[in-house]
This record gives sequence, C-alpha cells and structure tokens, in this order.
Amino acid sequence: MRVAAFMSGTGTNILKLIELEKILRAREGTPPFEVVFIFSDRSDGTCRGERIAFEKGIPYFSYDIRSFYRLRGLKRSLATPEGVSARKEFDAIPLKLVRAFQVDVIALGGYMSVTTLERCVNVHPADLSILDSKGRRKYVGDHAVLDAIEAGEEVLRSSTLWTDQGVDTGPLLMVSRPVPVELPEPLDLLRQNREKFVQVAEEHQQRLKEIGDWKIFPRTIEMIARGRFSIDENRRVYVDGQPVPKGYRE
Repeated sequence: MRVAAFMSGTGTNILKLIELEKILRAREGTPPFEVVFIFSDRSDGTCRGERIAFEKGIPYFSYDIRSFYRLRGLKRSLATPEGVSARKEFDAIPLKLVRAFQVDVIALGGYMSVTTLERCVNVHPADLSILDSKGRRKYVGDHAVLDAIEAGEEVLRSSTLWTDQGVDTGPLLMVSRPVPVELPEPLDLLRQNREKFVQVAEEHQQRLKEIGDWKIFPRTIEMIARGRFSIDENRRVYVDGQPVPKGYRE
C-alpha cells in the first residue's frame, strides 16, 4: 500500500509510521505499506517535514497554506462557498502529487488543515465513541483533551478515523488504551485558574500522544494495508469481518 504522509509540525506521528515501516521491512522483507512522500502545508522552520524527509530519504513537498490565503485576501474558513472553493483550489496541488505517486492512503499525522482530499486516515486526541445527549461525538475539534477533562472524564483515549468532509465525523477505526486523568487539585478549583487548566490539559495531551497516538496511528495504517479494516455502504466499520461500532481496541 502506497502512503502519503501529511504533516504540519514536529511530525512525531509520521516518524512513528516510518519507524514501523522499517521494523516490518526488516522482519518481513517487504512491508505491507510504504511512505512514498511527505507533504506539509507549512514552509517555515516550525515544520520538521523537510528534515525528516532528508534523514529518511523520502521525497518532500511543501505548499504554505497561510501564504495561499493571504495572497488571495481570504480567511481560512470553510463556512462560505468561497472558503470551500479556495480549499479545493489549495488541495489541487497535493492531489496532483497523490495521483502522480499513485497513493492508496493519505496518513494525516498532525496535519492542521481541514482537507477535501479523500482516502485519508487521521488521529484525534479523544475517544470518538463517546456521544453527547443528541447522539453526536462529544469531544471533537482542537480542544478535545481540555473539554474531556473539564467534563469530568476519568480517562483519555486517542482515536483514528477514516475522514469525511466534516470535522472528526468520519468512520471510527481504532481507539487507544486509556490514559488516566491525574489532576493536581480538585476539578472545581482547577476551573478557576484557566491558565493552569490549559497547562494541565497540554501535559495530558502529550502523555496521550505517547501512549495513544504513536501506537494506534501506525498500527491503523498497517491493518488497512493488510486488508483487516473494511467499511460498508452505511459507514459501519469491520475488522476481520466483525463489526467494531466503538472502534477496534487491542
């Protein structure tokens, strides 16, 4: 399976994916998947994509989304028809790469842009099987870890999903092992100090990345490559032919 790795920042998820490919290559001779190029939506020093690509000997491409919007006088929003049209125009560049490299799956490892591209796997720092009173996923968006802690969740989990055009709404693939929530003081007191609360959430998110994201993101790509995941016409997910409505858990 030919994989394109998309990233925006430090690229730790992508590094774990490349490391698993190397392990499987040494173990099996031919790994079930191969990262054929790295793409970044940032062209400054905050993204380590070029360094990772250089060190690993993988082709690298970048196309800065901030410059793209600034030069057109547009905001990075999908709330208007103009915003959707602009995002599709931006995505036309990586789409050419995906087609040229004959990519099967796009691995979004810390890719901060909402993409209109298809066949993408993303990792999210929350258990997406948890629903609210209206049956919608409860912890979505950029502040999922903080929201989960504030809601009183006792453990945190990461999820991988097959993306669609919504935000964290695609079919749920895998859910990680739990990371206990450990607060320095009672939740009611912590809520009164927002700065400290944000710091605590960031510390938990880093632990969740190490225990959750770094494990299930490459594992999900491997399982897709081995043909273990399937999705039916009603967006129901199966592993080895068995339904996993709350995500696969090892």
